[in-house]
Amino acid sequence: MPTKIRLQRHGRKGKPFFWVVATDSREKRDGKFIEKLGIYNPTTIPATIELDVDASVKWLRKGAQPTDTAKRILSYKGAMLKKHLLAGVDKGALTEEEANKKFEAWLEEKNSKVDSANASARQKEKDAKEKALAAEKEVNAKREAEAKAADDEAKAAAEAEAAEAAEGKTEEAQAEESNEEDKA
Repeated sequence: MPTKIRLQRHGRKGKPFFWVVATDSREKRDGKFIEKLGIYNPTTIPATIELDVDASVKWLRKGAQPTDTAKRILSYKGAMLKKHLLAGVDKGALTEEEANKKFEAWLEEKNSKVDSANASARQKEKDAKEKALAAEKEVNAKREAEAKAADDEAKAAAEAEAAEAAEGKTEEAQAEESNEEDKA
């Protein structure tokens, strides 16, 4: 039976997630499968991958051919490396303990790289938020200064108008007084 390790699509339209499955290659993409090996969710940041490495290696050693995307996922999680190391154990080039040590060392190195990449991505995101906040505060301060200047101008104009009105009234009062004096 021609066995494949491939992705089986689930989820709704526009929000896909996938199961990594071992299946007969003649089955439909989303049809019957032999064994579910893991999940892959590309919509999260970073993409979520959960994989049963031992079961994947079991199927690879039985001759299952992974599709291109499944092969990348298997390589990312170390299933392809583990298969390679176990082939070395079968040939007598390594002992099983040495193979396990190499695999564990590779996993630790991989996890540290992923953690540092995630930390730097989180730091970049945090820096971008802080920069945006600082720019927004600067714009708000500028708006407040402009609003205060406009208020000060309006108050000054109102005071000037009031002063003119008061001055105009006093001139009118003086004119009336002089008219009354002229009449008398």
